[in-house]
Amino acid sequence: MNKKAYITGISLAVLSLASCSDFLEREPLDFGSDVAYYLTENDVKMGANEFYQDILPKNGNWVGGIYDEDNNSDNQMGTSPNNLFYQGEKRTIGQSSPDCEWNFENLRGINYFINRVTSQLNGDGITGSSEYINHYLGEGYFFRAWEHFRLLRNYGDVPILTEMLPDDAGVLAEASRRHPRNEVARFIISDLETAYNLLMPTAPESGRLCRDAAKMLQARVALYEGTWEKYHKGTAFVPGNSKWPGSAMNPNFAFPAGNADEEINYFLQTAINASSAVLANRPELDTDYFGMFTSTTPFPDNDEVILARYYLSGILYHSVGQYLGRTGAGTGLTRSLVNSFLMRNGMPIYASTSDMPYGGDVQMKAEMQNRDKRLAVKVTGEFLAGEVNPITDYVYPNDSTIISHLTEKNNEKSTTGYEMTKWVSSDPAQQESGKGTTANPIFRSAEAMLIYLEAYYEKNHSLDGNCDTYWRKLRRRAGVDENYMNTIQATDLSKENDLAAKDPRVDATLYNIRRERRCELYAEGMRLDDLKRWRVLDYMQNYQVEGINLWTEMYTLWEDGALEEGVMVSSKGLSNYLRPLQIASTLPTYGNGYNFPKPHYLEPIPISEFLLATDGNGNSTLYQNPGWPSKTDGIADYSYDCD
Repeated sequence: MNKKAYITGISLAVLSLASCSDFLEREPLDFGSDVAYYLTENDVKMGANEFYQDILPKNGNWVGGIYDEDNNSDNQMGTSPNNLFYQGEKRTIGQSSPDCEWNFENLRGINYFINRVTSQLNGDGITGSSEYINHYLGEGYFFRAWEHFRLLRNYGDVPILTEMLPDDAGVLAEASRRHPRNEVARFIISDLETAYNLLMPTAPESGRLCRDAAKMLQARVALYEGTWEKYHKGTAFVPGNSKWPGSAMNPNFAFPAGNADEEINYFLQTAINASSAVLANRPELDTDYFGMFTSTTPFPDNDEVILARYYLSGILYHSVGQYLGRTGAGTGLTRSLVNSFLMRNGMPIYASTSDMPYGGDVQMKAEMQNRDKRLAVKVTGEFLAGEVNPITDYVYPNDSTIISHLTEKNNEKSTTGYEMTKWVSSDPAQQESGKGTTANPIFRSAEAMLIYLEAYYEKNHSLDGNCDTYWRKLRRRAGVDENYMNTIQATDLSKENDLAAKDPRVDATLYNIRRERRCELYAEGMRLDDLKRWRVLDYMQNYQVEGINLWTEMYTLWEDGALEEGVMVSSKGLSNYLRPLQIASTLPTYGNGYNFPKPHYLEPIPISEFLLATDGNGNSTLYQNPGWPSKTDGIADYSYDCD
């Protein structure tokens, strides 16, 4: 491979886009010379279509997708341990690849699109509606922001790329320089402001962006960066101090807001403003929480769902219903997550009252009784197809038993015994392999409410503004008593089985805001980002992932020997609770639990990039993330002082 063209994947390449007469049904298009392209409104629309297909999150055609992304967190457990959470197996890679997050292929295409369309508009023009042309151009700015946010979350300091670059080693090396993470976040926010001003208030087609989507992503980015900089302040993971690896290459660095605290406040206030803009247009929540994850029809323009990925039978589809509805799906909710859901009277399970007592976890039916309605799991052997679960008010699909799933292997195994039903339609047709067409919500106004709550409290340490209104709406839909102050007063942080409660800087109010976020957004792929930005993975030490209370009573539902104690499930002598890290296949290495290494807060840059991104004097324009090697492939230096 030509080394010059390889440097950080930035160099100019042939761009292939896809389009079709219908936005959801795209066929490949060979548009020939780029000089003749982007002459009409439809050209611009077709050019933007490809970004939706390649970039937006999706559920898989066979297995995997949004529903199991939280396997990389304390919310869910997959079929194998995650090397992010222990030392020794996660390594740098020698050479970047399409599967590596240090990848700029999408940005290359997006920048080509933005620059080409802008050039045409400033030159001979583009025929068609200026409103639609501007909208599609706004989509390009949105996706450029999305891709930079992906890089920011994985690497912190990253290049900011806005141009198509020539195949020149010196130019590419200079473009590879990493910008301080706060500057990257500010660039993303700026791009999203541009997108907001170009996008239509209402999406021109179902599945396309609208103006609120730009503000939604802006709010998400601002909260992420503001809280990251707050909780990692003074460490190697934030610029502006001597431990930061970028300090030598950025000797004149200064926070645009004046200092670190004001920079944090800038991001938090931006999150407040952006979420407020969304909620001014979408002040109400959908009354059917689970219906948002099982819809096969487009959401109305004023719905809680701001952006979703749609599917078409026989053309675009997934198998979520089959895996989650009929198997263990190779995932499971953790006991930690299940314990975080409140009783319907707003009490934590350890503070339940005589009028609504917690039923304990010996039997799942009793455990789920009178809980937050968002907690919906399959309850062993209790329900047939079409029956309404009186505990969670949710209609279950066929095969709602876990009796066989603990003993399955690989993608059909139930890993914790808590099998989720979020994302599962009760329609049997949606449970056929490769036949799923339920939509994937990507942005919801409920998230905007949660962002507003968290950012407002982090910045002002009060629940003024619209905090009361939004929190009550979230709890009302969950079927939980709206008086959140009662919950706060009853909260004992020492009894919470949640990493988010371990930081001594967290009080009961902030923890309950985090609890609300956890319960609202579980199985939507956001938990790991939360744990990282709050810096609470520091407290993942000798951490045992746990599932159902198997060995007190539930084991009697299986035939003798069917569970293969110690092989298929953890042994009774270790704990009454199912422990996926203590079965035979994982016990030798992971039996003591997860111990999160601090260098793993950020991903390592591939080693080859340091050789390729060199200036005229032979010096690399890159620096490595804290603790990771930059000369040879290998594991992190776990003695590195990140703090």
